[in-house]
Amino acid sequence: MEYIKKAMKTPESNTDTIRGIVQGILSDIKKNGERAVIQLARKFDNWEGDFILSPEKKQRLIDLVPEEVKQDIRFAHEQVYGFAKAQRDSISEFEKETIPGVRLGQKIIPMDVAGCYIPGGRFAHACSAIMSVATAKAAGVKTVIACSPPRGESIAPAVVYALEVAGADIIIEMGGVQAIATMGLGLFTGKPANILAGPGNAYVAEAKSILSSGGICTIDVFAGPTESAIIADDTADYMTVAIDLVSQAEHGYDSPVWLYTDSRELGEKVLEVMPKIIEDMPNPEVAQSSWRDYGEIVLCKDREELCQVNDDYAAEHVQVMARDLDFWVDNLKSYGSLFLGEGSTVPHGDKCSGTNHILPTKKAGYYSGGLNVMKFLKIYTYQEISKEANKVVSGAASRLSRVEGMEGHARSCDWRLRRYFPDREWNFEVYNQTKY
Repeated sequence: MEYIKKAMKTPESNTDTIRGIVQGILSDIKKNGERAVIQLARKFDNWEGDFILSPEKKQRLIDLVPEEVKQDIRFAHEQVYGFAKAQRDSISEFEKETIPGVRLGQKIIPMDVAGCYIPGGRFAHACSAIMSVATAKAAGVKTVIACSPPRGESIAPAVVYALEVAGADIIIEMGGVQAIATMGLGLFTGKPANILAGPGNAYVAEAKSILSSGGICTIDVFAGPTESAIIADDTADYMTVAIDLVSQAEHGYDSPVWLYTDSRELGEKVLEVMPKIIEDMPNPEVAQSSWRDYGEIVLCKDREELCQVNDDYAAEHVQVMARDLDFWVDNLKSYGSLFLGEGSTVPHGDKCSGTNHILPTKKAGYYSGGLNVMKFLKIYTYQEISKEANKVVSGAASRLSRVEGMEGHARSCDWRLRRYFPDREWNFEVYNQTKY
């Protein structure tokens, strides 16, 4: 392959620095609890008020949201919740008798508490509120706690309305690492989260990762800066490709956007028009930085190589503007979410089409999909072995335990054979570990 444009930086450039800062903040919170969170909120958000949003303040904020905006938020919720509910319905509990007397089963139990983070900053992420909270509720999570950073005196009113529609049980006006720690440790609520979900900046993502690796809770996906890739051949419209790349470059200064193509002409046209389209944006600085430092155009020889490049990058979002869409569905193996054809653009999934926009980045799409209803479910198994079935199962388990050198395991099975079948002779040493 050949680079028509190569990135100057990688998203991992500042990872070590960020991890050190986040570890320090989390250590402070673990040691000093709510007092540390209060100080951090004062320092980072200039926040002096109560953290948990009261019913009265919530209603005042909801009243500020125009009815047209409420209608669109309700539409987005219907699509996202409906898709998540279909996911929930696709998996079921079951029982199976594998051999006479052996009953095995699968039990599905929702998480008790989900902590959902909704970013703040430059945007009012109402749709992110729906993506995490509505999906948790579709899974049957009893208590959903949502944290979002205040913008001045409150969370953005549209975010509050979205959280209300989606079914958040507790809303906390708090952002950053301290919000992640608050939900994970159950500060101010007494309800530590089983799972932390939702996008955020690099510090939020690192905090989720550290709490997860420390055994505090699980998380939805390992996420970094937003990534978007487009696969395009000579049938694609170069302006559509360029406009869609810019639409994703506005996410952040370090949000990579990539074009993979087997058409040199298309790649060069996109390279030519990108600066002009970016300059036409109301605030072009973010997209300029993203495209300059992280943007790439990769020229491949054929669609097989395009598939290989796609799977190597494993981008969060992958758009396909090429002939034979079914080929890409069948052959692309690593991505967060797939957008097929010119009619499907990433903002559709980001806002309201129904699939979830909380997706893996930093090549995590190689081994994981995005947030879905199963993330909020605990799938357990159970078994019941009858006395008669022990003749087969305990016999095999005893012998296999000795193959592995685990005498205690073997004797547990041996005991049941003696107890249930006292008149039968058993050769408990038939598999002696010294033979293996």
